[in-house]
Amino acid sequence: MQDLVLDSRISSTAFLDFQTKRSEFYNLSAAELIEQALARKEGYLTSTGAFMADTGKFTGRSPLDRFIVLDDKTRDSVWWGDINIPFDSRKFEALLAKMKTYLSEKDLFVRDAFAGADPNYRMNVRVINTLAWHNLFCQNMFLRPTEEELENFQHDFTIICAPEFHADPEKDGTKNPNFAILDLTRRIILIGGTGYAGEMKKGIFSVLNFLLPHERNVLSMHCSANLGKNGDTAIFFGLSGTGKTTLSADPNRFLIGDDEHGWAENGVFNFEGGCYAKVINLSRTNEPEIWDAIRYGAIVENTRFKPGTRDVDYSNKSVTENTRTAYPIHHIPNSVEPSIGGIPKNIFFLTADAFGVIPPISRLNKSQAMYHFISGYTAKVAGTEMGVTEPKLTFSACFGAAFFPLHPAKYATLLGEKMEKNEVNVWLVNTGWTGGPYGIGTRMKLSYTRAMITAALEGNLDGVEFSEHPIFGFDVPQSCPNVPPTVLNPRKTWSNPEAYDMQAKELALAFQKNFEKFKEYASEDILKGSPTT
Repeated sequence: MQDLVLDSRISSTAFLDFQTKRSEFYNLSAAELIEQALARKEGYLTSTGAFMADTGKFTGRSPLDRFIVLDDKTRDSVWWGDINIPFDSRKFEALLAKMKTYLSEKDLFVRDAFAGADPNYRMNVRVINTLAWHNLFCQNMFLRPTEEELENFQHDFTIICAPEFHADPEKDGTKNPNFAILDLTRRIILIGGTGYAGEMKKGIFSVLNFLLPHERNVLSMHCSANLGKNGDTAIFFGLSGTGKTTLSADPNRFLIGDDEHGWAENGVFNFEGGCYAKVINLSRTNEPEIWDAIRYGAIVENTRFKPGTRDVDYSNKSVTENTRTAYPIHHIPNSVEPSIGGIPKNIFFLTADAFGVIPPISRLNKSQAMYHFISGYTAKVAGTEMGVTEPKLTFSACFGAAFFPLHPAKYATLLGEKMEKNEVNVWLVNTGWTGGPYGIGTRMKLSYTRAMITAALEGNLDGVEFSEHPIFGFDVPQSCPNVPPTVLNPRKTWSNPEAYDMQAKELALAFQKNFEKFKEYASEDILKGSPTT
């Protein structure tokens, strides 16, 4: 085999105008990127052939270091605040020039890819990396064009990611040396000072969450999606750690995607070409599809080997609890190609309720669905973000506020419109605690959650008796195949039912307090979905 050329560089002129086409490092195959990464000592091969890499200081996203450039395009459309932090346009231009100078002497890995399985809503993305394994991550996570599609490829957006480049906060306008900055006018994302690969995919997700609803009337969603054998589409909303990836990777259904989707006029389509799953305590017994997907071409992040072997110790959290794997979606044998489904028949809102109040499954009416979609209640799972060490109560609008540049009312309005046009069942599923709050109760059994979702998908809950929750108002089934009836009623799982009532009222008050900031944008129909106290 011909030796790899390790010192070939993209010319400065080509890089400066972002028109780079062919080089040794343009759209390399997975094998070539793995060889490059190994030669550069960026990581190791595991016993299954997956590539193991560390992300350095940052083992999760850094939300407070993510910015959007403030200009005429974004000034009146972005929902500014602690989530969407404005960045000066002139500072961005200066930082971009500084990064170009820095990268002009570096080996660069360039990849042209797609975001969006539906060609009608697809965005062409160019990624420029200093690390080979980061480029492999992008090959796995974005959609892979054919050779013919690359011939006349014109990129719509560019990602420049250099983990070893650090900003000077005083001069460059960032808060810290690490940063992720979106410029929606120049159509560039700058990432520096962090090796966490997920910043790249979430950067493009944020871009699509601005462009598609704002310009194309497509509902962008932080959700997983799968397809039944009869062609029925189901989508699962929830933050990382609530079970989107696990519950959508159902051996009896076909996977559309595990994290990011759009809902257009004709149905649902995946934004991505791969899956990015948590692997802490991963086992073949509980998650066989994900386990088997971690093979040659896949990546595992921040994991460790079992002593004396190249076997990954998935129980090891010495680096972080946010250990992850990234693999192309075709590593899941029952994935859909292309990653497109029809109008969803069932929508699941997944929450990891740290208070143990929310029933394991509830049916929501339209008002409740709109209200809970805007609320986005869950618990942040340990390790998902910097500084989070245990589950913590949070409300994240649209089940992913960190990635949504527009006001949540925009996305909720689109959801309501689509619900009105289609007969859709909406379910709230608690994958969190039962029998008491975190520290007292226990985590809901995955087997029970799977059984409840299967029953909902197969219509086995349609004819059962439901009771109305006295505070939250949603309908709770009194029976479900393969689930003990006492599990379905959270009050009965507590040793002190009166303590449950008090906890439920406290949670309802937290919902109401959180929703105050949305009231002026919410319709009466949405407000009817509020819990009572």
